[in-house]
Amino acid sequence: MSAVERRPLVTGQRPMTVTDLDQVMAIELQAYPFPWSRGHFTDSLAAGYLATLRVTGRELMGYYVAMPGVDELHLLNLTVAPAQQGRGHARALLAHLADEAKAHHAAQIWLEVRESNERARRLYERWGFEAIGLRKGYYPAAHGQREHAVVMRWTPSPDTAEPGATS
Repeated sequence: MSAVERRPLVTGQRPMTVTDLDQVMAIELQAYPFPWSRGHFTDSLAAGYLATLRVTGRELMGYYVAMPGVDELHLLNLTVAPAQQGRGHARALLAHLADEAKAHHAAQIWLEVRESNERARRLYERWGFEAIGLRKGYYPAAHGQREHAVVMRWTPSPDTAEPGATS
């Protein structure tokens, strides 16, 4: 094996583009029973929302889309490929988003998460997000039903060296 073949694949973030949408949609369709449409992603990119991919080499691990607002960011979608979950990719995407929040002078990050999505809620809580409300009937659910969304907010603390570092 040559030295090039033994080098570890580089993992990092890069901006999402329209040419990435086939790979993004493949993950979106695997990850959710009610996925975003291609149009959601296209519209978000056209609107100039923050859209970032997490990649290892050429393989897409996950992504996020966030909407900048006045003094805040609204996380609209954070997804990690099901086969890659539990490996720190979501935390890395949140760290990148926190850096973007600083760059945009955003004092807070807001999000909604399905009430039933315990894994994501625990991730956000460990990161430092706090549940502050409930949006009733926010998400589509099976059999024509609707599911509540937990509204969460993260406000960086001046004494926290790194987001999510609080225990």
